[in-house]
Amino acid sequence: MRVAAGLLAFLLAGALGTAGAEEAPRIIFSKSFPGSQPAFFLITVERTGAATYNESQDPDNAEKLQLEPGVTSDMFQMAERLDHFNRPLESGMKVANMGEKTLRWEGGGESRESKFNYSTNEDAKLLADRFEEIAVCAQTLLELRRSIRHDRLGVNAAVLKIQSLWNDKRLVATADFLPVLDRVASDEVYIHMARERAAQIADAIRARSK
Repeated sequence: MRVAAGLLAFLLAGALGTAGAEEAPRIIFSKSFPGSQPAFFLITVERTGAATYNESQDPDNAEKLQLEPGVTSDMFQMAERLDHFNRPLESGMKVANMGEKTLRWEGGGESRESKFNYSTNEDAKLLADRFEEIAVCAQTLLELRRSIRHDRLGVNAAVLKIQSLWNDKRLVATADFLPVLDRVASDEVYIHMARERAAQIADAIRARSK
C-alpha cells in the first residue's frame, strides 16, 4: 500500500508540531516501502534521546523510547556532518528499490530534508542504518508486549530476537526493555527457557549501564 504524500506530511506534522525559534533540534527519519512489513514507519529523535516510533496514521499511537546518550550523540554528529540534510543524498545510481527514505532536521525555526533510495554517502548510510536499527528494536519490543498479552508460547521467540540484537550489539533503548524482560523472568507462566534468557539479558543490560 503506497503511502501518499499527504499522509507523510500529516505524520510529520504530528511528530514535529509547530517549529519555534527556541525549539530544540530533532532528527526525523521516515521510510516508505510498499510491499514490505511495515510498509511505512517514522521515527523522531530529540537531542535528549527521547524518541518515538510510529507505523500508523495516528501520532498518538507512537511508541515512546529513550535512546542511550552515546547513540543519540552519534546520530546528531552524523546529521551535523551531513549539513543537517541541506544537500542531496541520493546517489542517482540505477539500483533496486530499497524504499524511499527521508532524513529531516527540525530546530531553531528551520527545517531541512533530503530524500533518497540509495546513497553513497557513508554518514547517510550509517544514519539510515541506525534508524533501521531503532525500528527493529521498537518492533521487537512491541512483539514481546503483544506476546505477553496474547501468545505465551510466542514470548520465547520474541526474547530470542532480543538476545540476538544484544549479541550483535544492535539493541538500543535498552532501558525500555528492562521492565518487560523483568516481567517475563519473574512469571512462571512462561517456559523456563524464556524466563532464563530474559533474566540473562536484563542482567547484562544492567551490568553495562553501571
